[in-house]
Amino acid sequence: MPIITTQDGVEIFYKDWGTGQPIVFSHGWPLSADDWDTQMLFFLQHGYRVIAHDRRGHGRSTQVADGHDMDHYADDLFALTTHLDLKDAIHVGHSTGGGEVTRYLARHGESRASKAALISAVPPLMVHTEANPEGLPKSVFDGLQAQLAASRTKFYRDLPEGPFYGFNREPAKSSEAVIANWWRQGMMGGAKAHYDGIVAFSQTDFTEDLKKITIPVLVMHSEDDQIVPYVASGPKSAELLQNGTLKTYKGFPHGMPTTEAETINADLLAFLKG
Repeated sequence: MPIITTQDGVEIFYKDWGTGQPIVFSHGWPLSADDWDTQMLFFLQHGYRVIAHDRRGHGRSTQVADGHDMDHYADDLFALTTHLDLKDAIHVGHSTGGGEVTRYLARHGESRASKAALISAVPPLMVHTEANPEGLPKSVFDGLQAQLAASRTKFYRDLPEGPFYGFNREPAKSSEAVIANWWRQGMMGGAKAHYDGIVAFSQTDFTEDLKKITIPVLVMHSEDDQIVPYVASGPKSAELLQNGTLKTYKGFPHGMPTTEAETINADLLAFLKG
C-alpha cells in the first residue's frame, strides 16, 4: 500500500492515480479516501491526476490516540503534498475535509496550490458562540460524542440512514448500498480519532484562515444541509475568502458528492476549467 510516515510517526495511506494537473481530495468525518471514488474516476477520465488520503485515525491510516485536530490534519496533508512534490494542485475538501484544506492553505501557504473547492464544509465555525449566533449549540456535538461512545456501530447506521444523505426527507429514496458503504468506511477507522474529531470539526474557528487564502475557491453548499447548516457556513466562508465564489444548491443533502455526483462533478469541472 502507498504510505507516507509523518514527522510524529503516523502512517498515512493514500491513493495516487494518473498524470496531469493534480487534484487532492480531503474526505469528511468519519470516512476515508474511498468516499471520493466517484470523483476520482470522473476526474481521472478527464485527464487529471487524482490523489486522496485517509486522515490519521481513519481508514487504513494509523489509529493513533492523539493528534486529532486541524493543525495535525493540515500538517499531514502538507507531508503528503511535499512527499509527492505536487505543484499547481487543486484541493477539494468535503465537510471536515473542507476544514482540513482551509487550515492547510492558511498554515502552509499556497505555493503548491492553484485552486480549491469547499463542499458542504465546516468553516468558518460550526458551534454557537456570541460571535457566531447561527452556529449549533455545543450540546449537539456533545450528543454526537455520547452516541459514538455508547454504540459506534449503531450511530454509524443512523447518520447515513437519516440526515447525512437526506434519506429522512421526502421524496428521497434510501439506498442500502450507500448506507452500508458509509458504515464500512466509518468502522474501518478508530473510535478515539472519531470521538476527538467531533471536537475538531465543530469547535475549530477558521475565520482567520479563510481571510489568508488568495487562490480562487469555489464554495459549494446546499440550503438543505442537515449536518453543516448553510446559514453558518457556505455564505460566510465565501464572504471571508479573498477570491471566493458561492454555489448554492436547493434540496441537496450534506453528502451531495455521493447522491448528486453528476451535478457536483460537472460544477467542479467547470470551475477547474474556468
